[in-house]
Amino acid sequence: MNKEKSIKVAVIGCGYWGKNLVRAFKELGVLELICDTDRDKLRTLSEKYPDTKTTNLPEEVWKDNNIEAVAIATPASTHYTLAKQSLLRKKHVFVEKPLALKVEEGEELVNLAKDLNRILMVGHILNYHPAVLKLKEFIDIGELGRIEYIYSNRLNIGKLRQEENILWSFAPHDISAILMLLNEFPKEVRSFGGKYLLEGIYDTTLTTLDFVNGVKAHIFVSWLHPFKEQKLVVVGNKKMAVFDDLTEEKLFLYPHTIEWRNRVPIAQKAKSEVIPVEKIEPLKAECEHFLDCIIKGLTPKTDGKEGLSVLRLLSSCEESLRQDGQAIKLDRNEKIKEYFVHPSSYIDENVEIGEGSQIWHFSHVLKGSKIGKKCKIGQNVVIGPNVTIGDGCKIQNNVSIYEGVILEDEVFCGPSCVFTNVLNPRARIPRMKELRPTLVRKGTTIGANATIICGHTLGSYAFIGAGAVVTKDVPDYGLVIGNPGKLKGWMCECAEKLTFKGQKAVCKSCGKAYKEIKNKLLEI
Repeated sequence: MNKEKSIKVAVIGCGYWGKNLVRAFKELGVLELICDTDRDKLRTLSEKYPDTKTTNLPEEVWKDNNIEAVAIATPASTHYTLAKQSLLRKKHVFVEKPLALKVEEGEELVNLAKDLNRILMVGHILNYHPAVLKLKEFIDIGELGRIEYIYSNRLNIGKLRQEENILWSFAPHDISAILMLLNEFPKEVRSFGGKYLLEGIYDTTLTTLDFVNGVKAHIFVSWLHPFKEQKLVVVGNKKMAVFDDLTEEKLFLYPHTIEWRNRVPIAQKAKSEVIPVEKIEPLKAECEHFLDCIIKGLTPKTDGKEGLSVLRLLSSCEESLRQDGQAIKLDRNEKIKEYFVHPSSYIDENVEIGEGSQIWHFSHVLKGSKIGKKCKIGQNVVIGPNVTIGDGCKIQNNVSIYEGVILEDEVFCGPSCVFTNVLNPRARIPRMKELRPTLVRKGTTIGANATIICGHTLGSYAFIGAGAVVTKDVPDYGLVIGNPGKLKGWMCECAEKLTFKGQKAVCKSCGKAYKEIKNKLLEI
């Protein structure tokens, strides 16, 4: 790690695995705060690390401006909420697997980290294990030949969870490692499982991944096993490799071959070879990589996008489990949605949504509509059909934008403001061919509960007061209030009301100067 800058890290969750993160970040000299709801755990860690602050409130982590990064090792059901709140407080985030429990939540976190220019990294520790990295090297240089299949066992008797099943608890590590080793996304998955202890919670699962090049991978996970086992086996047509995380020598090569005699395959066994690997603790390497990415502006090997790929695969495996092992086809070229849509909202076909835009609860975007980049659309909003909205617009709750309305960039629509598109509507008389277009130019603000009568243009950076009724065109920078709306002054581009001395005004907020000429305002 670059020691020129010291990053201050908080760890939220110091239980079964979180206490290891606490130790690793402490040894790296960056641990600032430990957070856990269990006061007994905090007391124990406080005695062990007396110079490190503790709290049982995540809010204390978020409001501490000295803390630049947060590591999250809480139950999986809390990952999304804690990661989101940490990102919103401009913290870099390391979150243990899985990234979230829903693909939509994972996409939101990835987009949020990108928008806020923050590191989002997922704790897929096998990607930092020196033995797994050496195995990856052997695969890439062809030491094993053509890869035939991979299987992994992650088995134990011990910690049982009620908030997530064994698939989500154990399998993410192996899925992440297999995707990294093959550098490919599967075309199909199948998962079978058994529920023995609690209704709805799988205790054992067996998953098969089918790849387009013919490779198959099998992942067997269980927390109802008589002993602990963590093995990853890669079978090639030249050699076989075994990664055993529970032995001192972690990586073994088996140069077994298959010979054909009288058209019968015969196994020719050979002595295994221990492959020396660096004595590096994977967890500390993972944590150090996180810090380096923050300091140097690097993309983590297991960034949010990688975590989202694993999350998508887990979700497909879960779907297969619910269908008793039915094969689930996957889109290997599926791209991350560069925008967020809340699951309660509905997006018609033939809709374009720009990168970084967010659409919240119970909204509907109808066909043919185009929404620009980095727009924020609140609850219960209806857009379309065939509506165009520019970049950077903010549309508050309970707004309907109908066909015929165009919003240019950076338009603000306050709560419950109203657009019309027909001047004289009747329920029994169709008048969709008589639409009167409304154009709202760049930077305009429309206040709460204002009504915009169709067929007019609202000029750039106009300001429509709350409750106003616009019945005619509004000039650039114009301030309109009342019913019917009347021009009552001028607004700066920064939304400060201008005070004139003669025909000139200088904004007291941003310093921009304007000149009024024949009921028009010009910037000078």
